Amino acid sequence: MQKDFKNLIQEKIDTKTKPLGALGMLEKLAFQIASVQKTLTPELVAPHIIVFAGSHGIAAQGVSAYPSEVTAQMVLNFLHGGAAINVFTKQHGIALKVVDAGVDFEFVNHEKLVNAKVGFGTKNFLESPAMTQAEFEQCLEKGAELVRQVRKSGCNVIGFGEMGIGNTSAAAVIMSKLLGLPIEACVGKGTGLDDAQLDKKTALLQAAIDFHENVNNTPKGVLRTFGGFEIAMMCGAMMEAGAQDMLLLVDGFIASVAYLCAFQMKPELKNNAVFCHQSDEKGHRLLLEKLNAEPVLSLGMRLGEGTGCAVAYPILQSAAAFLNEMASFESAGVSSKSV
Repeated sequence: MQKDFKNLIQEKIDTKTKPLGALGMLEKLAFQIASVQKTLTPELVAPHIIVFAGSHGIAAQGVSAYPSEVTAQMVLNFLHGGAAINVFTKQHGIALKVVDAGVDFEFVNHEKLVNAKVGFGTKNFLESPAMTQAEFEQCLEKGAELVRQVRKSGCNVIGFGEMGIGNTSAAAVIMSKLLGLPIEACVGKGTGLDDAQLDKKTALLQAAIDFHENVNNTPKGVLRTFGGFEIAMMCGAMMEAGAQDMLLLVDGFIASVAYLCAFQMKPELKNNAVFCHQSDEKGHRLLLEKLNAEPVLSLGMRLGEGTGCAVAYPILQSAAAFLNEMASFESAGVSSKSV
């Protein structure tokens, strides 16, 4: 974007009837929204959140407090409108799409379920790569295609969520590998493990890292080896959202790891990304620091599903609203700060 236009955005923000910087993060968000949309009068149109669901082979090792079948059960809960993400998207007028990226369950055709199934769950990455190269590429393309379809509806702001028992394990290993951090710094209690279970989880993930010590430390290599179908599909969707000049809402720990992969492949994606909240999952604060990302909210949430995106969305609406509707010193006849 031309420097002159960025200056125009900042001038519009600075000449509103307020002290410089008085709206804090709302000013940063307004600047970002206007920059992404390349207009001084930005609008948030037809907001969507896509929730990707996938089963993980590593879940068989007991890395979660919940059994693997909860993934399918929660997808059904989404479809019946009973989950937190249903409540928050309904509250804020956000369209919700639920995607079977690779759940170990045969869903009966449901009008609200998008069937993008790549397989019935990934393989156990303690024993082999989580997915084949063909499966990985299919995930990226299906994620991108879903975003292209949503874009046709006029949507220019999109968030992503996930559901997959075991996916904090996958995400922790991906973060560890791509950022060169010890697994202990990245792994957390996920769905609510106790200390002994966390120690077991950490040891298992270190064993997986050791087993795949020759894996190429590229986002594609690491994501294929350790990722879930839902994480890989989300990564492809994020890259396409950037290519479509959409505002990209990043949820919690899992979504931020998907973003890390996408960002390392397409660094310009940073211009489009809004980090909606800091998850209570242990590795997320460190990951946000490494990404030099400032989260909009910090509410102690660690649910996933895209809930952080939905809860943060009204704040983005406020940012766009003040930029468009708040009077300037000149239009309001208010004296500006004397120099």
